[in-house]
Amino acid sequence: MRFSVDSAPTFLHDWPSFLLSYISMKPIVILKVGDTFADLAQQSGDFENWIEKGLGKLNAPVTVIDPRIAPLPSYEEIAGAVITGSHAMVTDRAVWSEALAVWLRAAVEKEVPVLGICYGHQLLAHALGGQVDYHPNGIEIGSVHVNKTAAATDDPLFHDMPAEFMAHVVHSQSVRALPPNAVLLAKNGFEQHHAYRIGQNAWGVQFHPEFDHHAMGTYIEKLSDHLKEKGADITTLQSQLAYTQAASGILHKFAKLAENRIN
Repeated sequence: MRFSVDSAPTFLHDWPSFLLSYISMKPIVILKVGDTFADLAQQSGDFENWIEKGLGKLNAPVTVIDPRIAPLPSYEEIAGAVITGSHAMVTDRAVWSEALAVWLRAAVEKEVPVLGICYGHQLLAHALGGQVDYHPNGIEIGSVHVNKTAAATDDPLFHDMPAEFMAHVVHSQSVRALPPNAVLLAKNGFEQHHAYRIGQNAWGVQFHPEFDHHAMGTYIEKLSDHLKEKGADITTLQSQLAYTQAASGILHKFAKLAENRIN
């Protein structure tokens, strides 16, 4: 339930104004579409916890909805939505995933601020007519260099990013073709579609702005057998872990854009 200050019940008029303001604001919703490894979640939290931390200090509240088991929110009742990563694959076309794709398509049409991360990035592209499939060169994992495009110069989230920045990645599927009218914002030699924008308020990022050193290192460790089979040097991947402040900052910039636009 949401209240405006003017319509709040009588007992609430004795509350501090900042609390009334908080109650009246629309939430930023984290749509949790996957789970990290159980032991990592027990130790450090799950995707939604890392994202909420990255969103930073806000005036708007933050809430979590798992669309695999719960109804999707009304567009009119939210300030924006962040779609998490997942160990699932978009090409599996799970029922919940296809329903979320329909919801995302309408959210973009209604200009609801949306940020898709990894799986969310791919699902957003799928929802809007792009193509998602396995990357022909296999998995991209670790801390990698990502380059801005010229179009990113005028983008609300990317305009102040360095021309080249470090980001944590782990994905075997990717956006193989962008949706029509998408604006490419970032890429590298492995992944040609690391970030894009649709319209004025919807973004997809293949990299993980919510990951820290520990999370990224754990993914390398957990997938080490598969990576070794593909010829990867695990020691090198671990030694190349880097700080990713610029990539991580995307979360807070998106949150401020969402709350300032809607509330």
